[in-house]
Amino acid sequence: MSSNLTAVSYGVNMSPSELEHLRTTLEESGASITSESQSGDGRFGVHTMGLAVDRTTAADLSGIRHRVAEASTPGMDTAIVSEALRAASRKLLIMDVDSTLIQQEVIELLAAHAGKRDEVAAVTEAAMRGELDFAQSLHARVAVLAGLPAAVVDAVRAEVRLSEGAADLVAAFKSGGHAVAVVSGGFNQILRPIAEELGLDYWIANELEIVDGVLTGKVLGDVIDRAAKEKYLREWAAAEGIDLEHTIAVGDGANDLDMLGAAGIGVAFNAKPAVRAVADTAINMPYLDAVRHIAGV
Repeated sequence: MSSNLTAVSYGVNMSPSELEHLRTTLEESGASITSESQSGDGRFGVHTMGLAVDRTTAADLSGIRHRVAEASTPGMDTAIVSEALRAASRKLLIMDVDSTLIQQEVIELLAAHAGKRDEVAAVTEAAMRGELDFAQSLHARVAVLAGLPAAVVDAVRAEVRLSEGAADLVAAFKSGGHAVAVVSGGFNQILRPIAEELGLDYWIANELEIVDGVLTGKVLGDVIDRAAKEKYLREWAAAEGIDLEHTIAVGDGANDLDMLGAAGIGVAFNAKPAVRAVADTAINMPYLDAVRHIAGV
């Protein structure tokens, strides 16, 4: 039984020799190349290969992805995507926020106002590598904010910058009639205006507790951890009537792993090594809108 897949390669400087090496790797993995096309947006090029693969199991697809990842070069990333996902009339894109949708880690920006940025950054790095329980690490990091005036939230919000291509990515999905969501281990007070400006369909993050205009060093309610991220992916896909196989999840840290694993394709965006190792594909350049080419949007 033949499976229809697409190999989407993208990079700033893709060379003919890199593409030829990819063709060889695909053919040695049992894939027949049925078509090829090229496109791009001036910042990076995109090369698409249609594939027919005489494979029927997920393990075989995983093996092809692994071999392609091993054959990748610093100038080119390649995603192996099911044609069913790329051709789906409606898709759900769900993204992490800190270091994915936006360039910064908000907790570190907040901690800088308490003189604890380096201390908090070290904990954040360990949590994103999967070395610490996320909820426990979040409570510990937020605790250093106790006593700060709520005005620091507004100051930090002004420092936040979207990742390159983020607005274009959201606009492309929205204009195609697809749903876009973000789920964050960060904070609603920062995410709310970003979500409203981008016109996101769904969004959720943690809520910083503020009493009498002062941060208490606590968050309200349950922490948005890796299990919650997967839960919201499933809930929002169901609410939109979109099959999980037609969802695309994007993230960079260990807190995103369950979400990446449950989606139709999980994309590691400039991610920690532990995330790149298990994601379906990885983007190793600063342009978030590469996701649209992977998804066929």
